[in-house]
Amino acid sequence: MAVETLTFGCRLNAYEAGVMKAEAERAGLDNAIIVNTCAVTQEAVKHAKQAVRKARRDNPLARIIVTGCAAQTEGRSFGDMPEVDLVIGNADKMKAESYQPMVFGAPLNDKVQVNDIMGVRETAGHLIEGMDGYTRAFVQVQNGCDHRCTFCIIPFGRGPSRSVPMGAVVEQIKKLVANGCREVVLTGVDITSYGPDLPGQPTLGKLTQSILRHVPDLPRLRISSIDSIEADEALYDAVASDRRLMPHLHLSLQSGDDLILKRMKRRHSRDDALAIVAKLRSLRPDIVFGADIITGFPTETDAMFENTLRIVDEAGLTYLHVFPYSPRKGTPAARMPQVSRRVARDRAMLLRAEGDKQFAKLAASRVGVIESVLVERGGLGRTEQFMPVAMPGEQPGQLLAVRITGALADGLVGEALREAA
Repeated sequence: MAVETLTFGCRLNAYEAGVMKAEAERAGLDNAIIVNTCAVTQEAVKHAKQAVRKARRDNPLARIIVTGCAAQTEGRSFGDMPEVDLVIGNADKMKAESYQPMVFGAPLNDKVQVNDIMGVRETAGHLIEGMDGYTRAFVQVQNGCDHRCTFCIIPFGRGPSRSVPMGAVVEQIKKLVANGCREVVLTGVDITSYGPDLPGQPTLGKLTQSILRHVPDLPRLRISSIDSIEADEALYDAVASDRRLMPHLHLSLQSGDDLILKRMKRRHSRDDALAIVAKLRSLRPDIVFGADIITGFPTETDAMFENTLRIVDEAGLTYLHVFPYSPRKGTPAARMPQVSRRVARDRAMLLRAEGDKQFAKLAASRVGVIESVLVERGGLGRTEQFMPVAMPGEQPGQLLAVRITGALADGLVGEALREAA
């Protein structure tokens, strides 16, 4: 058995796992399982511990290493598990030397090797690449978060916001394109906070413009989840002026009610969110939006939830990631008056149903339209708006002009016409 990874939580965690596996193998590690944990909810921590126990039952001779956000925020609780051989903090999980004690059997004073991540000030260059099959690369340009939303423990798992220099990002993307990559997705923990820690204090918009200018052969550039209130004018300019920047943004919205947003310690209002969506649509009429939304946040009433439900239609939100609130120990929201779990789940179900309606509306509107589709693995492609298209038989990596022939519950069906311009 070589090195295996079990990953929980966000997409960023998933792509970091590939780097961790490579670094551990570079250190000479084998017969090991790395559990990359998530700390966003207490349930996520519980699931990670269950996975550790199962991994030990199924692999009694393997070495089990726990890392990730939950390892950072509550490393001792994992270190106390007899199934665990080593706990590594988030700041060190990408370094080959962190795995060497397992390779050489070096004695450890403590199997919990977790440092204070709040003192970390750099994002290592080797963090920035993660591949998705043959066609898409995720480039991590930022890590950490300086904000303190009342429901979130992630700043204490990821540390302060820190950015990868623009030149390093551009050079990395040039290499990816030279190797055949057709689409790059910029990602991070709080990507719109990019730049203040770098010389000249560049912004996400400036970075985006620099990539589009200096990598002319990149067919598609996509931006992952953003905190829309931090969007800068250069980003708006890029949305309006370059068709290679994909018309799809995922908003860190969280709620559509002003009082709940205030209690979450978010920095935008309901009207702010609607205004930003309207501005972006005026610049790029074909743009679509997704959003992260929490239901059942402490003190949320039926009327407050209705405000959130209505904003899905008012803002035209197509792709919803809906999370029923669950209290996270160590956060201010955990000490607020709680909404019952059942109510939170019921509201999440209603919100997802509204999101499904918006998705179906968008899908129906694309039938008969010719779309530019990037083919991925398994006969699946994605339009510029990230709508999935079933295209059996087409090879990964092709960028095709596709006539949309039908709409399904989970996407579109298309017929390839030619290679896209």
